[in-house]
Amino acid sequence: MGTNQSVPKVTAQDSAILDLKLQRDKLRQYQKKLQVVLDREHEIAKAHLAKGDKDRAVIALRRRKYQQSLLLKTDGQLENLEQLVSTIEFSLVEVSVLHGLKQGNEVLKEIHKEMNIETVEKLLEETAEARAYQQEIDDMLANNLTLDEEDAVQEELRELQALAALEDPSKYAELPKLPDAPTQEPVAPISNPVPEEESRSERVAIPA
Repeated sequence: MGTNQSVPKVTAQDSAILDLKLQRDKLRQYQKKLQVVLDREHEIAKAHLAKGDKDRAVIALRRRKYQQSLLLKTDGQLENLEQLVSTIEFSLVEVSVLHGLKQGNEVLKEIHKEMNIETVEKLLEETAEARAYQQEIDDMLANNLTLDEEDAVQEELRELQALAALEDPSKYAELPKLPDAPTQEPVAPISNPVPEEESRSERVAIPA
């Protein structure tokens, strides 16, 4: 099975640029040929002068001069073509940039439609109402709880923090460590014994 490959679309601008570049390349090739003719006419003129044939040497130099004028003309044409190609390519870049800006402006317009003043004000009002409701709940809870209930809430909070510290100690490294529960039964206090002498004296009968 063959795979469908996306082929880039060739536009009229691409074709025009390609034609201009082909003409530029042809002019460069023509310039190379003219340069070969100039060099050859120069050698021919030298050869005729060496033979003493001045007239033929002059004719060769005239032909060479004519070829030089053609070369200068092609230089001007080549410069115009290169400038035209550069101008067209830069204009295409500008068109692409303008197209991107146009699309960006359309996206911004759609965003502004969604985030109009009424929508923003409504969102702010809903946020303010939610904050006021939360504050009302906090105030009600703070005013209705007794001291014992508030202590119980704080105790439950500490227990939750302790459990969280066991799961991830790095986040609760600064929490105070709770003391370990005693594992042995407390020893009953020893009462002070009554001195033996004092006990005997109490048992001695006092004579009448």
